[in-house]
Amino acid sequence: MQPKMVLAHETTDFATFAADVRAGLSKPIGKKELPSKYLYDTIGSKLFEVIAELPEYGLSRADERLLREHAQEIVRRIPGDVILCELGSGSGKKTRWILEALSRRRHTYYFPIEISPAALAVCERELADIDSVGIVGLEREYLDGLLEVSARRREGQRILVLFLGSTIGNFSHPADAAFLSEIRRILQPGDALLLGTDLQKPIPQLIDAYDDPLGVTAAFNLNLLSRINRELDGGFVLAQFQHQARFNPETSSVEMHLQSLRRQSVAIAKADITVAFEQGETIWTENSHKYSQSEVASLVAAAGWTCEAQWIDQAWPFAESLLRVQNTQSFNTAKSNMK
Repeated sequence: MQPKMVLAHETTDFATFAADVRAGLSKPIGKKELPSKYLYDTIGSKLFEVIAELPEYGLSRADERLLREHAQEIVRRIPGDVILCELGSGSGKKTRWILEALSRRRHTYYFPIEISPAALAVCERELADIDSVGIVGLEREYLDGLLEVSARRREGQRILVLFLGSTIGNFSHPADAAFLSEIRRILQPGDALLLGTDLQKPIPQLIDAYDDPLGVTAAFNLNLLSRINRELDGGFVLAQFQHQARFNPETSSVEMHLQSLRRQSVAIAKADITVAFEQGETIWTENSHKYSQSEVASLVAAAGWTCEAQWIDQAWPFAESLLRVQNTQSFNTAKSNMK
């Protein structure tokens, strides 16, 4: 019988949510923001699954094509007893190809790490039919979850970390390199990271991907205001805000914003704040950086990794890079070259 997923829960920290909302919305005009991780509550996670199927959003299909076509080669490059760990698993649909390849070799443990319990539940249902797999869902922040996985490993086991879907692009520079460095510090020689990065493409194509004609991405973004209303007793009127997707050429990023359509004040009782908005003022909710191939190479080297192999989808330019931990001397050299 297929092992049922064991879910390690953490109590939802509404105090932290309230503090983050208060801090982000207390900023001056032109600086207001909300952390993108809060987009992914139960409703947001379901909306994102719909976004991934939209014809305009080719990123998820490119990611899945590369994993399907190259899973066997990826797994061959990491011999022995391998624990599979995924940062931000979502539904786990794309992970199937790697997990099936590993489970053909030996019984495999898979640790999806998510802050959304709804996403972890979907992940269990999506992957429950794969034989010789034990699924242990961790409702954690990325690095906290990875630390727990590392602490559970037995002697001789290797960890393969998946960080797919170009989630690394949600980090601004140099926070992306710093985050990859933190992953590297937790891992040991022989461990690996499979990193997805969305590559540069025509701006109109990018805008369509983040502002689809059906309005699904708009609903996904506006749901963050609904979540504040539900969980923090907020007073947002959604009809008085609209979704915006912008391309920032200076950072080579698509930015998602929520724009106030009028001058207004919004009270958020459980965050103990009343926010004043000018007409046209926005809340920045997500950043999606688009990399060049040379930029990916510089990023991973600066963070202390060696790129062992890379696969690129041509239909929707997207890269999967298999990274290994550099030795200390190589990492120090890379840091020196950055100065």
